[in-house]
Amino acid sequence: MSKMQYGSDYKKIPAYSKESGKTTEVLTDLCTYTNKIVNIHMVGDPGKGDFVLVDAGFPDSSDEIIKAVEERFGEGSRPKAIILTHGHFDHVGSIIELIERWDVKVYAHQLEMPYLSGQKPYPKPDPAVEGGMMAKMSAMFPREPVDLGGNVEALPADGTVPYMQGFEWIHTPGHTKGHVSLYRAADGTLIAGDAFVTVQQDSLYKTMVQKKEIQGPPVYYTTDWEMARASVEKLASIEPETAVTGHGKALKGEELRHDLEKLVNNFEEIAVPSHGRYVEDDD
Repeated sequence: MSKMQYGSDYKKIPAYSKESGKTTEVLTDLCTYTNKIVNIHMVGDPGKGDFVLVDAGFPDSSDEIIKAVEERFGEGSRPKAIILTHGHFDHVGSIIELIERWDVKVYAHQLEMPYLSGQKPYPKPDPAVEGGMMAKMSAMFPREPVDLGGNVEALPADGTVPYMQGFEWIHTPGHTKGHVSLYRAADGTLIAGDAFVTVQQDSLYKTMVQKKEIQGPPVYYTTDWEMARASVEKLASIEPETAVTGHGKALKGEELRHDLEKLVNNFEEIAVPSHGRYVEDDD
């Protein structure tokens, strides 16, 4: 099995929010841990012990992620698998240390595999895109691919999610080609990843204070806005009851459905920047 390694540009990124280090129980079997400015989700009932981890946080954060997992599931506990919504650095930043600690398999969409096997860097982030200081800082964010060797597999083609009974994966591209969201129809639980978020991620201030407001995917990393729009429409059409996202706080019930409808109906105004490298009508 080939040796795992991070991209040559992986490094600590100075980012912080007031929610950093907090664990929030959203449902009895869904818990969100905020690692700096990104969310990691633990899916599973603590009383039963079996669980999975969705996404793997910022670089150099494995110790705090392991601590959060063990606080919820007990000392020495480890997930059955790590499921990735996508492979951007803030979602895979500690994944190698977690794989080595837990000896666990990773699953992601087939279209994310080049970025998880060291083959291909992500498209450049766009620091010139319309937005705030976080967008301007994006030029320093890592984009080289992580190489997970033989430890990553494609999600099953039938839409099931390994070790997440009742969940299906939904292809929600736009932010990345192989971005997925995870949905449990039985109770309407949605793990949206970055298909939409609930904080204005390009604004440093709003990211730090975690002001809750529905937004499209983070603008400085999103490369296909038509696909991003279609993905939001797809998720809104299933009318989820509970949603957790890669950035920001959970939404539930009528607030969630209202905000998703608002995002769908005003996607151009709310989500799409007026200019930027990946905006087709840019002058």
